[in-house]
Amino acid sequence: MGTRKKVRQIAQGSIKQAQRNHHPRVSHSYSFIALLISLIVVACSQHPKTALSPVNDSPTQSRELRIWWDKGYTLEEDEALQQLVSQWEQQTGNKVKLSFYNNDELSQKAQRAILAGDPPDVLMNDNADRTLNPRLAWEGKLADVSDIIEPIKHLYPDTVLTSVHLYNNLKKQRSYYALPIHQGIPHIFYWRDLLKLAGKNEKDIPKDWDAFWEFWKQLQNTLLTQQNQKLYGIGFPMSAGAGDTYEVFEQILEAYDVQLLDSQGQLRLYDPKIRQGIINCIDWYTKFYRQGYVPPEAVNWLNPDNNRSLLNHLVVMTPNNSLSIPAAVRQDLDIYRNKLGTIGYPNKPNGKPMRYLALIRQAVVLADAKNQKLAKDFLAYFIQPEITGNYLKAAGGRFLPVHKLVWKDAFWTNPDDRHISTAAKPIIMGQTRLFYTAQNPAYSIVLKENIWGKALRKVVVDGISPQQAADEAIARIQQIFDQWQ
Repeated sequence: MGTRKKVRQIAQGSIKQAQRNHHPRVSHSYSFIALLISLIVVACSQHPKTALSPVNDSPTQSRELRIWWDKGYTLEEDEALQQLVSQWEQQTGNKVKLSFYNNDELSQKAQRAILAGDPPDVLMNDNADRTLNPRLAWEGKLADVSDIIEPIKHLYPDTVLTSVHLYNNLKKQRSYYALPIHQGIPHIFYWRDLLKLAGKNEKDIPKDWDAFWEFWKQLQNTLLTQQNQKLYGIGFPMSAGAGDTYEVFEQILEAYDVQLLDSQGQLRLYDPKIRQGIINCIDWYTKFYRQGYVPPEAVNWLNPDNNRSLLNHLVVMTPNNSLSIPAAVRQDLDIYRNKLGTIGYPNKPNGKPMRYLALIRQAVVLADAKNQKLAKDFLAYFIQPEITGNYLKAAGGRFLPVHKLVWKDAFWTNPDDRHISTAAKPIIMGQTRLFYTAQNPAYSIVLKENIWGKALRKVVVDGISPQQAADEAIARIQQIFDQWQ
């Protein structure tokens, strides 16, 4: 029993005894005893707590877990998470303050909160796996979650585990500093009904690299003639304001086998072949804009804008790194099943199958979180196969599983859902790799600054040559890596 509690009980006993005896000076006794209680309590409060103090370690203590999460592209996504959180609250008796923020706002808000020493307990930001988490782990600002992952690591593919096995420069070692939640890879989304108007169908889409992209150019030409309205064949983002720009461009670098880092995570940018490869990819990517096959507005797009352009029938096709476009029309079965199409990238220019850059979305516990244990308890609950599987399905299938047991659910491979089953196939077949941030956290700054988006925009807006854009990008990337050492 605590000292304060004993004091109060003794004092209360004395008061009751005095009342029973009807002492003539009982009022004075009350005053004296009250003074005695206050003095003893003050003395106890000044005594330092010992390791055995039960004040903060009681499992029944009521605390509020603060979770900051990306706002979903659809209402179903937010509702799915709210339901999951509510279930956990009911099962555990804990309280959660769940806050949603849009993608860019969350990243900036989280960094300000970390600097201020008041971060949320759990952070889940779609961009964080590339632009934030590797850097925070390096700086020692993420809590180690190996105690959650180690017992179940055999249930995750190596690619997924590597994405969350980050380097802590303070401890000079790698460990698990994030928990994988779901993943996405880039695919092409297009209008099947527009193909039909042009006298084509999905079987006519070539698998050869050059013929594939020529197909969409010709489709634009045909539809413009027939419809007499402005319509663009290809929805390539060209802005420095959209993460989609560097995501798509990095996929083009992969298509042409331009490997920017070696196996040790060191830059290869000044290798003449690599430099020329970057120049060629910038030239290839921007020519569609320069030739009029990409909307002029693409130089100012933010992350949702290529989605909107496709959904508004302003472009025939666009690449995207999640199933957010099909998820947006999922409630309209005719559009979802019959009018909207999903396909993978064509074979590489050398004829080999495409390897896809995987985006492993992660949740992290901040090192300065006030409720670190509670945060780990919540995430350990979240990543249970049944829990995370139900969440991903309730969220509309926008993201794909990372857990091997979740993949056993036929929902993800059902051929009747051509969007999800098409997107799932390369992951199941192991045709994925990670962004370079998995090899060197300095590359997270490259992506955060959107070096490739700036280079592409300079070519199509400022009119500089692909060679100059490439050299400026290379110089800036080298500078970032030099500063990181």
